[in-house]
Amino acid sequence: MSATMEKLSSNQVKLTVTVPAADFEAAMGKAYGKLKNRLTVPGFRKGKAPRKVIENYYGTGVLVEEAFNDVLPDSYDKAVEETGAKPVAQPEIDIESIGAGEDCVYTATVYVRPEVTLGQYKGIAAPAAKWEVTAEEIDREIDRAAERVSRMVDVEDRAAEMGDTANIDYAGTVDGVAFEGGTSQNMPLELGSGMFIPGFEEQIVGMNKGEERDITVTFPEDYRATDLAGKEAVFHVKLNSLSRKEKPEINDEFAKDVSEFDTLADYRADIEKRLSEQAKNRAENERRDKIIETVCENATVDIPQPMVERQIDQRINEMEMRMRYQGLKLEDFLKYTGQTLEQIRANYEEGAKKQVLAEVVLDAIREAEGIDATDEEVDAEIAKYAESAEKSAEDIKKTLSDADMDYFREMVKTQKVIDMIVSSAVEAE
Repeated sequence: MSATMEKLSSNQVKLTVTVPAADFEAAMGKAYGKLKNRLTVPGFRKGKAPRKVIENYYGTGVLVEEAFNDVLPDSYDKAVEETGAKPVAQPEIDIESIGAGEDCVYTATVYVRPEVTLGQYKGIAAPAAKWEVTAEEIDREIDRAAERVSRMVDVEDRAAEMGDTANIDYAGTVDGVAFEGGTSQNMPLELGSGMFIPGFEEQIVGMNKGEERDITVTFPEDYRATDLAGKEAVFHVKLNSLSRKEKPEINDEFAKDVSEFDTLADYRADIEKRLSEQAKNRAENERRDKIIETVCENATVDIPQPMVERQIDQRINEMEMRMRYQGLKLEDFLKYTGQTLEQIRANYEEGAKKQVLAEVVLDAIREAEGIDATDEEVDAEIAKYAESAEKSAEDIKKTLSDADMDYFREMVKTQKVIDMIVSSAVEAE
């Protein structure tokens, strides 16, 4: 087998592959061996008709097609290896010449990893990472902790207010007729949560325990139950009970209850430290992303659409996995949200393009700089992963395939490229 490669563009090539006549004849023999037991020839039992008889009866094309399907995968893989092509999609195959007793020649037009013309990637000007934590942010964090340990207390001495939780019975009708899902008993509803139809919760405000009243609301035009959309409904509501959330007093005792600290001051200091670390990481990540974005903008590269589609496929698969953990199927999600898979793919496209662009540009920089990963660096990356999984590095390594090891090695290389780019960046004026 021999192969030549013709460059069609910066991201597409055409391989011309020649399978010698002798090799193709051997494939024809194999094809005959496969087909003779499946083809019926008058006067012969299945599997007993000679090859020449089958060729005369069905035509040589039946064996040629089977032989080509047999030689294609292996010859294409060898052609890719021989030419050094880096395909990123399935090839488009065109047969140039084929037949018994002659060379089989075909072309494979395929998108390949694109060529990258790098621009400036060292000394990129970017604003310094800046962050601060305000007293208001610390107060909000403390308030969230207080919410988590709050308790519900009954309200007996006043009417319902926004923020209360009302326990209600209700029965809804449209034009005097009850509808599916319009009746419930002992339903807890936090007033102001927006969980019910607009206007419903507001009309419970002012009701007292045991009181009943009719509430009139209009279903939104885009309501998910289309038979109710835009219609006016009347709900007969009874307020069974009323409760409110009682937060603890924010003091040293509260700090002891919700943290490992004995004083509120120490608790606040710890929150400030934690929020500051989070803010610092966000600021540094934003600066890093901006630097990489600039490096990509400085490069010239034509990303093949199949690479983008593959990245979109990966994102769709990840979304499906997350949904499965929540007990939801993709088709149900699409039905519930009124979206199509094509719309979701379109929403992912811009982000997928940016990610693919960053990958190929960073890879080009790695090659230009000769950046590699040592075994020690790969082991250190595996150790970090093992720590996050609460396992030993040795146990993790026992489970890793060669492909897994390659993945960790590529991670290290990419991170070293990013570190080099970011460390060389200068502060923008």
